Amino acid sequence: MILYFSATGNSEYVARRIAAGLNDECVNLFDKICISDNTPVEVSRPLVVVVPTYAWRIPRIIESWLERTPITADKGIYFVMTCGGSIANAGAYLKRLCAKKELDYRGCAEIVMPENYIALFQTPGHEEAERIIDAAEPVIDRVIDRIKAGGPLPEKEPSLVDRLSSGIVNDLFYPTTVHAKKFRVTDACVSCGMCARVCPLDNIQLKDGSPVWGGSCTHCMACINRCPMEAIEYGKRSQGKPRYVCTRKAPKPNELPPISWIEK
Repeated sequence: MILYFSATGNSEYVARRIAAGLNDECVNLFDKICISDNTPVEVSRPLVVVVPTYAWRIPRIIESWLERTPITADKGIYFVMTCGGSIANAGAYLKRLCAKKELDYRGCAEIVMPENYIALFQTPGHEEAERIIDAAEPVIDRVIDRIKAGGPLPEKEPSLVDRLSSGIVNDLFYPTTVHAKKFRVTDACVSCGMCARVCPLDNIQLKDGSPVWGGSCTHCMACINRCPMEAIEYGKRSQGKPRYVCTRKAPKPNELPPISWIEK
């Protein structure tokens, strides 16, 4: 089973690529998080969790969901993190989480995909985004092959900067930056409600036809990037930047099940 969370499509694309390569099912965690569904997860094949990188670790909302959900994974749990640059020392925190839940941690892979964090960084245009995804394709294939073989995903030795980024920087990032105070809507808004529908925390409500943000923002950037009219801005930081949504389609899994899985 491949579990994924995706705001602008990067992690969904990677998850569906992996699902096709492993001939396994894909489950969108967005729906489970929205309704607080913590139904136990029991799988006899490898469990793969594909998520974006938020401040050099997995998103807090995913970490909370994993902590609350009973999970049984006989062949271990793999993590795949999409990022605009680096996942730093995220693996160390995932290893601790798995130890707490008595899960066999099988490593964490880093997949560099187009940047979507428009609140702080430059988002790519279409052609640049396609080049970045092209470069990610062989990396995804290597992850698939590794999981098929039953081996752990290789991880690099974290540097001091990596440890600081996933540690103290992440700890400071959430209370100082992760809020919705700077989101605003322009006159281009047509009251379509897309922003409210794509918010995983139900943090956006339409009032008199305009979106109003609450206090539960996770900074996934789905609302601003998926607005069809580009009517949402994040202070002045997003002005003039292209909005990014992954449009590449992943192949569908084969209809026939795999012949066997190598036991390790």
